[in-house]
Amino acid sequence: MTAQALAPATHDIVLDEVFPHAPSVVWTALTTGALIARWLMPPTDFAPIIGQRFTFQTTAAGAWDGVIRCQVLEVTENQRLSYSWSGGDAANIGYGSRLETVVTWTLAPTEAGTRVKLVHAGFVLPRNEAAYRNMGEGWKTVVRRLDDVLDDET
Repeated sequence: MTAQALAPATHDIVLDEVFPHAPSVVWTALTTGALIARWLMPPTDFAPIIGQRFTFQTTAAGAWDGVIRCQVLEVTENQRLSYSWSGGDAANIGYGSRLETVVTWTLAPTEAGTRVKLVHAGFVLPRNEAAYRNMGEGWKTVVRRLDDVLDDET
């Protein structure tokens, strides 16, 4: 049996929306700390530079301090932003279990504005079932707030 066959299957959260704004406007909202704080949560030390490490703080649980540790993996201005999203603790079951995932935003111009595709990849089930379920719904809310921020910025 191969290592790939033995590896746990992962699941992804995928959202695909069109916003009536230019890619540069969406890009600014995805890559400016003060704007990220308005639609997601305040980042600490974020910069759209490959290798940059940054964090988000959320509600702690059990052995987990609530810190989401991230690192920028890919930056193509006005097109693609990808970062790791790690948190939780191996001692936790359910909310706050160990999580090693990647968030990728892809932008593509359309006649109506910009197609924004969000992929949050790498949820290992059943270990990350609570995160997968909660974040699947949470990202829908976040994307609606992103739309509100874009409306305010134009």
